[in-house]
Amino acid sequence: MEIADISAYALSSLIDPPQTRSFHGGVRTLYKRDFVLVVVDTADGERGFAPAGASSSAMREFFEGASQRSFASAVEERVGETLTGAEIYEPADVHDYRSRLDVPDQVAMQALSAIDVALHDIAGKRHGVPVYELLGDHEADPSDIPLYASAGMYMEPSGYARQAQLLEECGFFGYKYRPGIGHVGDRRTVERLREAVGEEMKLMADAHTWWKLRDATYTEAERREVINAYEEGNVYWLEEPVAPDDYDGYKTLAAETSVSLAGGESEPSPDGLRTLAATDAIEFLQGDVRHHGGFTGCYDVATSLPDSDMRFVPHNFGTWLGLVANAHLVAAVDEVDLLEYPVFERDPVLDAPGDSGMYPFDLAFDVIEGTVDVTDGVLSVPDEPGLGVEVNLDIVDQYPFVEGPWTTFEYDD
Repeated sequence: MEIADISAYALSSLIDPPQTRSFHGGVRTLYKRDFVLVVVDTADGERGFAPAGASSSAMREFFEGASQRSFASAVEERVGETLTGAEIYEPADVHDYRSRLDVPDQVAMQALSAIDVALHDIAGKRHGVPVYELLGDHEADPSDIPLYASAGMYMEPSGYARQAQLLEECGFFGYKYRPGIGHVGDRRTVERLREAVGEEMKLMADAHTWWKLRDATYTEAERREVINAYEEGNVYWLEEPVAPDDYDGYKTLAAETSVSLAGGESEPSPDGLRTLAATDAIEFLQGDVRHHGGFTGCYDVATSLPDSDMRFVPHNFGTWLGLVANAHLVAAVDEVDLLEYPVFERDPVLDAPGDSGMYPFDLAFDVIEGTVDVTDGVLSVPDEPGLGVEVNLDIVDQYPFVEGPWTTFEYDD
């Protein structure tokens, strides 16, 4: 296929009024969620779509003060201009152009990740098959995918417990939450969660804030107390408990605790995922088709893990389009059977007697026509050609980009 045009739209879904979350040592404020939609057109009139958006580390590499609009411009102008007119025989071929792109390497990786997804969408439509059938050399099983609910951001222990109960009623496999309210509060939270949902629902703690606490970072003794509580509470995994590039920290912690460790979303590339996996410190590797080489990069990593006990569980913390894209990866790989479902306010497919969302992100739902098929915490993967969903292009006008950070952290003196 010949690439005729690449478009990238930076969009913002406002959190109005802004919401604040108190954590140990400071306050986090949430203003909006940004999203980049990538559209690839071919000379034959075919069109593919992909969810995108640069990670914060990729934007820092781009230039000081960069935003998702900067990233979208880089995709459309610098990357798009290089790829326009290129003959791509297989979606994976687009990665051959990485060294030719006039952008920093991590920006190139994340731009090509999105374009890879869009090219797979086109290829699926061309051949009349869903993306999961394009991947691999076996007949993919598009069976329903269990989901774990991803929510819980800096609340009182009772708030986490109420939210988990609501999501348990929706049938989710597990509940992932963000601790960081102080070592006493973190210990109490897992106790309240187990009291609320019993032993059947899995609990995952996403401790990414632990390494953002600056001067309020837990002492070794305090961290040990929290992890002991996680062991007693049978926490399914502890995610990003150290800075993403602290591989020695992962290995040290893995030797100290029986709680499984998870990580990978912050790695800059598929090679970064492999490096983390090679530490043998984690049991759950979290790649994302938006950031780690698209379907090409993530499929290769997911099917070549060094340890048979290690599981690839895709990271997914954005829109329904990102959910569907990562679901095709899950359906294509026999060894992958779980997916993250971020829970935002006013979710139209969740049947619970209360709102269990973290904050509003209406764009997450409006990006596609209709809804995803989620019943009792299980996702049915679309089986129409390509990604199998119709993208709602009205969002380009409905959600204009708003400059400024999506979130800020203010630390106590």
